[in-house]
Amino acid sequence: MPQLEIKNLRVAIGENEIIRDLSLSVGLGEMHAVMGPNGSGKSTLAKVIAGYPDYKVTSGEVLMDDENLLDLEPDERARRGLFMAFQYPSEVPGVTIANFLRAAVQSRLPEGE
Repeated sequence: MPQLEIKNLRVAIGENEIIRDLSLSVGLGEMHAVMGPNGSGKSTLAKVIAGYPDYKVTSGEVLMDDENLLDLEPDERARRGLFMAFQYPSEVPGVTIANFLRAAVQSRLPEGE
């Protein structure tokens, strides 16, 4: 059973359709690379999964462990382990990449652990 499954996803910004009928299954422990030229929808896909509000999903599903992520707010998605880290993140004095990733992992733990 896939841990992340995208079924027939269509995404638009305004009237401009960016993603047309994308399907993808990612099993537990698998690693996939999403590659393509500029403007092909890679960042749009990541932002839709993370829950950015500017993107309109016109059809399809994004399932994680059989739960439709499209029904969840971005903070709920983050608590389930989905968040975006950028290739060249803005620097915040005193915050290392290791601390950023540690905070992301700790946000998934029950309080007190």
